[in-house]
Amino acid sequence: MLTYVLLVLGFGLLIKGADWLVDGAASIARRANVSDLVIGLTVVAFGTSTPELFVNIIASLRGNTDIAIGNVLGSNVANVVLILGVSSMIYPLAVTQGTVWKEIPFSLLAAAVLYFTANDQLIDHAGASVLTRIDGLVFLSFFTIFIYYSFSIAARINGMEAHVPAKPRGWIPSVVFILGGLMGLTLGGRWIIDGAVALATRFGMSESILGLTIVAVGTSLPELATSAVAAYKKNADIAVGNVVGSNIFNIFFVLGISALIKPLPFQPRNNSDIGAVILASLLLFVFMFTGKKRSLDRWEGLVSLILYGGYIALLVSLET
Repeated sequence: MLTYVLLVLGFGLLIKGADWLVDGAASIARRANVSDLVIGLTVVAFGTSTPELFVNIIASLRGNTDIAIGNVLGSNVANVVLILGVSSMIYPLAVTQGTVWKEIPFSLLAAAVLYFTANDQLIDHAGASVLTRIDGLVFLSFFTIFIYYSFSIAARINGMEAHVPAKPRGWIPSVVFILGGLMGLTLGGRWIIDGAVALATRFGMSESILGLTIVAVGTSLPELATSAVAAYKKNADIAVGNVVGSNIFNIFFVLGISALIKPLPFQPRNNSDIGAVILASLLLFVFMFTGKKRSLDRWEGLVSLILYGGYIALLVSLET
């Protein structure tokens, strides 16, 4: 029973840890005269994905690779159909042409690269499919390109500064917040992995399914909060960019770091989950041309939420 309680507390600690880390790091960056725009692109953007990163690092070190891969794939599906679905219900999300023709296709590229690098057995007829350390370096190389692109368009993103913590703190409180955030992320990540493994054992479910559902949604809560607030403030570029950027971050950075720490065995059944990520991104792309052009309207958000409900129901039915 205690393990399940710690699972729930772990999500809270994970999210709060990410918040403390962003707060402390942003304060130090401001005191070092770093612009709010750069802080928004780096500290805040990285901060919303640190839950996925820390859960994956701990899962990789412990050998729970199904949770590590399921967490990333499930988070990417949830980001598009759940988080953007909720955000567009709050306020229709009109986006720029660059988001439609560059950022969304880049997220599709990330899923395609993952598919080809993970399927050694299918493509090369190798003995087993593994995300190797070389694959991790390839992912990180793509991620570097994405960061360079992000900085090149940063000045045109409306509302970026609004998501940077408002009050800079002193050096000592900032360091305390950073250390507290790292401790919260680490401890929360450990409790989540322990709880997920215990749940899988107790109910006879695979670790992959728990990674795709409970763990994925829990670690995506910072993205949900960021995009929902951005939609409420009518900063559509932030709401959509946060999700698309997080999907790219999850594959190229989170899985890249995870594979560098320890190669990740890849099960062929996860190809259907990569397919779900690709379909979710394609759906978002198609929605940019239905209804109001380059906009995710409320009815499209509702369709997305219904599809996400169907996706979760399908995963559960296949497991039982």
